[in-house]
Amino acid sequence: MDRIKTFKNGFIKENPIFVQLLGMCSTLAITTSVLNGIGMGVAVTVVLVGSNLVISLLRKVIPDEVRIPAFIIVIATFVTIIDLFMHAYTFELYKALGVFIPLIVVNCIILGRAESFASKNGLVDSMLDGLGMGLGYTFALVVLSAMRELVGNGTLLGIQIMGKSYEPMMIMVQPPGAFIALGLLIGLVNFLTRKKKA
Repeated sequence: MDRIKTFKNGFIKENPIFVQLLGMCSTLAITTSVLNGIGMGVAVTVVLVGSNLVISLLRKVIPDEVRIPAFIIVIATFVTIIDLFMHAYTFELYKALGVFIPLIVVNCIILGRAESFASKNGLVDSMLDGLGMGLGYTFALVVLSAMRELVGNGTLLGIQIMGKSYEPMMIMVQPPGAFIALGLLIGLVNFLTRKKKA
């Protein structure tokens, strides 16, 4: 298997947000600031890499009948570690992300990669897949967050970018703005993908 291709799939061809449309709940809810997007992206990446690693190691030991519950226990363990770590060391970010940190356990991206990739492939390939998918997810969150924060507040990472005379479009930091921004970005990705194929 081509390991570079495995790693790159999460960025472009199989991007969890822009192509597969997975993890929409947290994507739409937390992308009001770039810092939130980075924090959630890093948390999901760590869980993806860790759970893919463990599931790949145990793939021949876990019986098919209890495969999904076993995957969820592995994923929940990594989510608990991330939850406790963020609570201890990044408390403000932990409060901003709120319930969406524990909800990483049921994120379709992580369970989907465990089922479709880590349970069928070796250790290194599974880790690369998790890292690629996690970084692709993080990239998509940061782009969406930057768009919403810049247009909705006139800031990036809390720093005023647009000047004092800028009238923020408050809808962009509200739930409808998340749908509008995500729809525009997905449309752009589809346009560029079709243009490249043609």
